[in-house]
Amino acid sequence: MHDVLDELHRRWSAGETVGVGTVVATFSSAPRAPGAAMLVGADGEVVGSVSGGCVEGAVYELARQVTETRTPVLQRYGVSDDDAFAVGLTCGGIIDIFVECVDQRSMPELPELISSVDEGRPVAVTTIIEHPDPALLGRRMLVWPDRVGGGFGSQRIDDAVVDDARGLLAGGRSGVLRYGPEGQRRGEGMAVFVNSFEPPPRMLVFGAIDFAAAMARMGAYLGYEVTVCDARSVFATKTRFPEAHEVVVDWPHRYLTAEAEAGRIDPRTVITVLTHDPKFDVPVLEVALRLDVAYVGAMGSRRTHEDRMRRLREIGMTDAELARLASPVGLDLGARTPEETAVSIAAEIIALRWGGSGRRLVDLDGPIHGEQDG
Repeated sequence: MHDVLDELHRRWSAGETVGVGTVVATFSSAPRAPGAAMLVGADGEVVGSVSGGCVEGAVYELARQVTETRTPVLQRYGVSDDDAFAVGLTCGGIIDIFVECVDQRSMPELPELISSVDEGRPVAVTTIIEHPDPALLGRRMLVWPDRVGGGFGSQRIDDAVVDDARGLLAGGRSGVLRYGPEGQRRGEGMAVFVNSFEPPPRMLVFGAIDFAAAMARMGAYLGYEVTVCDARSVFATKTRFPEAHEVVVDWPHRYLTAEAEAGRIDPRTVITVLTHDPKFDVPVLEVALRLDVAYVGAMGSRRTHEDRMRRLREIGMTDAELARLASPVGLDLGARTPEETAVSIAAEIIALRWGGSGRRLVDLDGPIHGEQDG
């Protein structure tokens, strides 16, 4: 729902009733991940996407119907045996979409959700999408790491959902939880979709050079909160890095240490060291490689890499710590320009995140998005 949240809030504030379809589960090669949403306004305008175009028409009609009846619907879409281009997914996947109407009456908690998202406070929206009692369909509860807003009318259900939703929220994941009708841990009958809203992951780019400018643009495009850091004030300026969310003048290792101590580094953080200057590289890599982060990459030639590894070993870095370093950085794309190099680095980050091989899809068999389970 991230991609339609601003528009939803605008229409909600105006007193409008809209239809919202949200991907809650995917199977095989589905095009959009859980949480992707499409909004259908009272004027017929569409914002967002649930399938990249495959089933948008069917979801549009269903959203208009749900807006009129105020009865939410959980609908599954897959390949149509007779006509794969009718309302099915031509990619061969299957998606479950929960379609509901949203307005001030059905979602009074929206302003609090918006406030949390704007302030960067992690929050999950939990919604009952399956239940034997139709009156419970669409019921919502907001779950923060330290508190809860609302409830489902049953303490047993609330307790079970809150615990599990916090687990998903901590990992930055959205997904479906299944219980018995009364919240039993073992059983079927009730499904709850947890839509996690968390601050964007951070990308720290060390070294205020032209490659860093391209990397900042790429990071921002991919949804990272980008910080460019360099000790040289003449180079580390907002003018040179307009796409960066923050430009910091400080020694890289000192800045990274302070951010880690302040709790602003997490397992989703990616770190790119682009200075290829030992007096900057070695101290910051010593800190970075001992942090629990998603990625640490350092730019430089193979000769620079070998010299850097020797220096890191001399200051006591272990083989296990050094094995976490992506250097030379990026995938083999034949990149030459700063922009191409940024694509190469981003491709490596994405491949590591999702377990991709980095090979051409034409040379591989199996689902192009990897295995996905609902």
